[in-house]
Amino acid sequence: MRTWFLCRVKYAKENEQGLLKNVSEQYLVDAVSFTEAEARIYDMLGSTIRGDFQVTNISKSNFVDVFHYEDIDIWHKCKITYVIADADSGKEKKVTQYMLVTAHNVKEAYERIHESLNNMLVTFRVPDVTESPIVEVFPYEKDEELNPPIPANLKPLKQVEAELREYEEGAE
Repeated sequence: MRTWFLCRVKYAKENEQGLLKNVSEQYLVDAVSFTEAEARIYDMLGSTIRGDFQVTNISKSNFVDVFHYEDIDIWHKCKITYVIADADSGKEKKVTQYMLVTAHNVKEAYERIHESLNNMLVTFRVPDVTESPIVEVFPYEKDEELNPPIPANLKPLKQVEAELREYEEGAE
């Protein structure tokens, strides 16, 4: 399960008239710790923002999932509720989760969250959809250099073990 961190970044942004104005923007980062979230936000925004910027706040967010559609970059926060039965007591328990989805408006966000969750096994409701101040979301993506491909002269351990079992069975 992903851990999302909400990062607030402050910097001077040029407006339409060419004047610099101090702005504060929110970004969502997938990371394993506050330290990694800060490092990733500096890495991601370092090439985007001209001049100095500072991360003024990092907090763990309560988002469970993020659904990005390529046609728009306006994020909407969706509150999802559903009822499950407690395994120990057998009583019903109401669960509330928050998810992000990109959409042109609140109505489309509502439709897209239903579309994204159509394989859920429980009946859910979407009691609240609001436009979010989040500017951009940075999910964790595996880096090819961190996980290099297996060289051709090496085999995965499971394959070697299977070949060994076949060899031992043939020898008996």
